Amino acid sequence: MERSHQGQRAVVVDDDEDIRLLVQHVLQQIGLEVVTAATGEEGVEAVRRTDPDLVTLDLSLPDVDGVEVCRRLREFSNAYVVMVTGRVEESDRLVGLEVGADDYLSKPFSPRELHARAAALLRRPRAPMAGGEAPAGPSNAAPAAAPPVDAGGGLVLVPVDHVALLDGLPLPLTPAEVSLLAAFAAHPGRTWERGDLVREVWEGEFIESDFLVDVHVASLRRKLRKAGRSDHEWIRTVGGVGYAFQTPA
Repeated sequence: MERSHQGQRAVVVDDDEDIRLLVQHVLQQIGLEVVTAATGEEGVEAVRRTDPDLVTLDLSLPDVDGVEVCRRLREFSNAYVVMVTGRVEESDRLVGLEVGADDYLSKPFSPRELHARAAALLRRPRAPMAGGEAPAGPSNAAPAAAPPVDAGGGLVLVPVDHVALLDGLPLPLTPAEVSLLAAFAAHPGRTWERGDLVREVWEGEFIESDFLVDVHVASLRRKLRKAGRSDHEWIRTVGGVGYAFQTPA
């Protein structure tokens, strides 16, 4: 039986009324209290006012670009952010992940896909804000403590806290990227097919599952390269199959 999300909140930011109503309906079906906004400024204010657990955010808004809205949200909110975009370029989606989005949906999308993505995110506890405590609420119940995972090469993971450290310095990863990296690090050398990663990290089967994994892996690779040894490829592409994790020699 699917977990109830009663008491949790969401903000839907989209200038298309039909999309807003569709997303609102789907999120209400899984038990969320939903507030909607038609502009970026309204969305930022709604998030500040309601402290939601989940935000769906259109990339193309009439006043403020969705990427900038996400950047502002990350200054005060630890809500999960799902970018909703009609843009097809991988670079657009990578920018969203770089500024703190946790996932994305491509227009047109099915209600079933949105339902599955939102439910998968909400099964994870929200990470505390930097320098402060996470807001109170049913989604913040702390899971059982788990020891850090030494992945080798100076990489240490604390998946329960959504934290990854490289040579003692925190990596700017989203919770989904930490979960992806933890799955890789738990099985060094294993070749992961994309569908297996979707089931392991996102706990389900989604439309565009291959591209979902590819975009998150690309973002994760960029962040690892920027933070550590640029000559080492932590995540290796296995042609025609998927990906494998490898620590430095």
